[in-house]
Amino acid sequence: MQPVENLRWWQRGVVYQIYPRSFKDTTGNGVGDLQGVIEKLDYLHDLGIDAIWLSPFYPSPMADFGYDVADYCDVDPLFGDLATFDRLVAEAHSRGLKIIIDWVPNHTSDQHPWFIESRSSRDNPKRDWYIWRDTPNNWGSFFGGPAWTYDAQTGQYYLHQFCKEQPELNWRNPEVKAAMLDTLRFWMKRGVDGFRMDVIGLLIKDKDLRDNPPNPNAPPNLPENDLFSRLLQVYNMYQDENHAVMREIRQVLDEYDDRCAIGELWGPLSEWVRYYGEHGDELHLPFNFRLMDGMTWNAQQMRAVVDSLEAALPDFAWPNYVLGNHDRTRLATRFGGEAQARVAAMLLLTLRGTPTIYYGEEIGMEDVPIPPDKIQDPQGINLGPERTRDVCRTPMQWDAGPNAGFSPAGVETWLPIAADYVTRNVAALSADPHSILTLYKRLLRLRRATPALYGGSYRPLDVEPDNVYVYLRKADAQRYLIALNFATEPRTLAIPGETGGRILLSTHLDREEAVSLDALSLRANEGVIIAL
Repeated sequence: MQPVENLRWWQRGVVYQIYPRSFKDTTGNGVGDLQGVIEKLDYLHDLGIDAIWLSPFYPSPMADFGYDVADYCDVDPLFGDLATFDRLVAEAHSRGLKIIIDWVPNHTSDQHPWFIESRSSRDNPKRDWYIWRDTPNNWGSFFGGPAWTYDAQTGQYYLHQFCKEQPELNWRNPEVKAAMLDTLRFWMKRGVDGFRMDVIGLLIKDKDLRDNPPNPNAPPNLPENDLFSRLLQVYNMYQDENHAVMREIRQVLDEYDDRCAIGELWGPLSEWVRYYGEHGDELHLPFNFRLMDGMTWNAQQMRAVVDSLEAALPDFAWPNYVLGNHDRTRLATRFGGEAQARVAAMLLLTLRGTPTIYYGEEIGMEDVPIPPDKIQDPQGINLGPERTRDVCRTPMQWDAGPNAGFSPAGVETWLPIAADYVTRNVAALSADPHSILTLYKRLLRLRRATPALYGGSYRPLDVEPDNVYVYLRKADAQRYLIALNFATEPRTLAIPGETGGRILLSTHLDREEAVSLDALSLRANEGVIIAL
């Protein structure tokens, strides 16, 4: 295992995801912007995170809220301009914060100049920059319906696995590859420290664009237009040729000092782990969603996921964990409420590997019900209100004033604000020594100061009774025990091979004491960090 003192910033640090539309509105249009992020940098620095990941802010018609990019090398006026972005980078770096931005390499907007040229005629030089066919195959879109749209002007179909406004680039074309790699250089020259790469496993498709086979385990009662879930995703993603492209992307990042490549990936562990590269020459961090995907609030299930990941990693690979993002129901909603969210925070910030926090998790934000007539997300519009991702994208709750301090009074925010914002907001929780926000701050402070927690080894311990997850973190002479009670009842544990220690932090924030480890008492939904 890598010595703690040799860890890179993206291994030691904690990433904080900002959905710019929903963080802070400084223009009074109900939508967050980059100046809003600048104004909250002191908050983020005080919170104790190390890097900010910004979801897309590029020029875009907003069919998928910025994931339909019309220009990879600019800022949408909705969010500011390049000068604002440069100020953000400079201000973040002056506080010791890194900047990671979203990069959307699989598809552009249909308003991107490249696609406008491509669809203008069959013999346009950029025709082959996108994927065109005389007849579509059977692939479905993630957002419902077929993955192909007919273009009457040229009499062919183009591929889009998301909105029809998101045509897919042909990464088999070397001109496309060169143009897209140059967009990475553009942002690194402006000081960007890393990239979160959207749907990175989709870049290379089957050369013959073969039909996908039926999915024998497709859920019953799917929406009629959910063609995607009715198929096994065999030929549209995770092709072996994709790894050569990953290595080329990594080589571009390695042209600059200490940049980080993070990739959005799903799929089985055996496929996911390949994206580190056989020699650690692909992604630094393939995003790991395994603590979110289909998980119930159960200690044994969580431990099994972590242990299987640890067993699958090559020696050079660094793990990472995430419990929430802009595509998933918020963790406090998913796992039961604030009590569970507190234990989840301790889990996330004490496992071996890089954690990513989604904005608002530190104040326990939950999903916000969105009336059908207010749904913005194309997935919810096309596949039904129960599939909308808007519920986890609502404005950040800063204070008890109008619009939760996100937008000025009298402004209609782009999505509704949570009903509980008067009490669940940064200002109120900052003043409460026992709040979930205080817990996050103390966890982050302890993690940063403790080599065993940010870089040490991980060893799970077998304990009785059930629904408790206990593990050791160790670096040199430092040893820490983390004990997490997932149950809604108290538990008393006997820790094998240990006699005593001192509780440094409880998720209840009311307990710092010496304890015997032959009968360690945990309250319902309590986690503790113990120095041994």
